[in-house]
Amino acid sequence: MVLFHAGTGLLREILTSPLRTHDMSQATQLHPALQAGDIGLGDRGFCSYAHLALLRLKGVFGVFRLHQMIKVDFQTCELCTPTGTGRKRPLACWLRRLGARDQLVEWIKPKKAPKWMTAQEYAKLPDRLIVRQLRYPVGRPGFRTQEVTLVTTLLDAGLYPLLALADLYRQRWQVEQHLRELKTTLHMDVLKCKTLDGVLKELHVFALVYNLARVVLAAAARRQGLPIVRLSFIDAVRWLRSAKEGDLLRRLVVNPARPDRVEPRVVKRRPKEYDRMTRPRAELRRQLLEHTVAA
Repeated sequence: MVLFHAGTGLLREILTSPLRTHDMSQATQLHPALQAGDIGLGDRGFCSYAHLALLRLKGVFGVFRLHQMIKVDFQTCELCTPTGTGRKRPLACWLRRLGARDQLVEWIKPKKAPKWMTAQEYAKLPDRLIVRQLRYPVGRPGFRTQEVTLVTTLLDAGLYPLLALADLYRQRWQVEQHLRELKTTLHMDVLKCKTLDGVLKELHVFALVYNLARVVLAAAARRQGLPIVRLSFIDAVRWLRSAKEGDLLRRLVVNPARPDRVEPRVVKRRPKEYDRMTRPRAELRRQLLEHTVAA
């Protein structure tokens, strides 16, 4: 799990966990990096009563996409969710309408604590939490999502209008770009170490190199008078590789502005027609030699 700064793309925190660990079980470990007045921006995996309440206690605002299991009806002014019996039970009290698809509701604290919190920690959370729910259409050809429902603790519709929050949430996609820079551009997708300590060291070295490249991008953005998102990350990495001590930062390549770019989810190169290595190489080699001798 990673925490990025939305403005600069700097990697603030990096956490590791065992396979198939849910994001929320470690989300609170990122909270010390947040200060009062900050805005936590994330996808629906981080949207829950407990998480929003914890952020609120720290003075941190949250903007998250609503979880797909929670249904919001802006017509009947009631928030409902399916239960095990197939019925619906209200989870919130409607307070006020701010727009056609913008409303204030008061979330009611669920009786059962989430698995990632102890009962003592959960008992310290407030029994009710006022949040704002809003929905807007995406309407972009090629986008899988047609509409987005957000939950936020930024309650003032005058200071934070719906369209401004929609633009803010769209910035969350930059996280995917940053992860691509780490995994694809810097080749972090396949780690070489075979021990836990080695893997952790390798991850932190990648994080250091990534942040160094982001510092170069920030300096180039100031010098070239352009937003940092327009400058090429790979060009910054190439300059770092070739730069000598005392070299002045040259102008970096400027990427074209492509706010609505879409790409198919396909693999460019066809993989080779060999079986996957599902067992250790030594074992497969021994099996091959035994088969050769028997033949």
